[in-house]
Amino acid sequence: MIYLLRHGQTDYNRDGRLQGQTDSQLTSLGMAQVQAMANVLADQIGDLEGWRILASPLRRTRQSAAIVSRTLRLPVEIDPALIEVGCGSWENRMYADLRVEHPETFASREWVFGSPDGERFEDVDARVRPWLANLPPEPERKIIAVSHGIAGVLMRGAYQGLSREATMEQDTPQDALFRLWGGKVERLACVPVAA
Repeated sequence: MIYLLRHGQTDYNRDGRLQGQTDSQLTSLGMAQVQAMANVLADQIGDLEGWRILASPLRRTRQSAAIVSRTLRLPVEIDPALIEVGCGSWENRMYADLRVEHPETFASREWVFGSPDGERFEDVDARVRPWLANLPPEPERKIIAVSHGIAGVLMRGAYQGLSREATMEQDTPQDALFRLWGGKVERLACVPVAA
C-alpha cells in the first residue's frame, strides 16, 4: 500500500508563483493541511510496524514529512525520485504573467511542461515508473510518499495504467491524500481544523 501526499500550501502556492524544483516553504495553512493528512494517516494505518516515510528532497516536502513524522513517530527518508517537475526558467515566475506571455501553452493541461528549458512529461515519468516498480510488492508495501502536484499526478496515472491524457486530467489537492492499493487509487479528504 502507498499513501501519497502532496505537500501543504506554500508561500508560492499562495502568491500564484510557479515553484517547480525551487525551494519554498509551507504557510501556516500548509502546516495545518499536512497535520490533517497526518491525522488521517494515523487513523488509517493503525499498526505502524514496517511503514516508511519517503519524501522529495525539496524544503516544502521535507517540512511536510517532518509533520507526518512527528505524528506517526516514524523517520523520514529522502528520495530524489519523488522530486517535482523542473520548470527551468519559468520557476519563480507568476502564473498570471506566464499565461499572458504563452497563451497557446496554457490552453493545454500540460502547460507545466511548456518551459523551453524545463523537464517534459517523459522526464518525470522516467522517475516515477521505476520508483513504483522497485517498491516491495503488495501486500508487503508500506510506504507514505510525500511528493508534489505533478509528480504525484504522474505517479497515480502510472499506478492505475492511465493514458497520458487521463493522467493529466487528475487534480492536485492539498486537502486530501491518496491510497494506492490493488491497482486502484482512493482519495481521502483531509480537512484542517481551524485554530
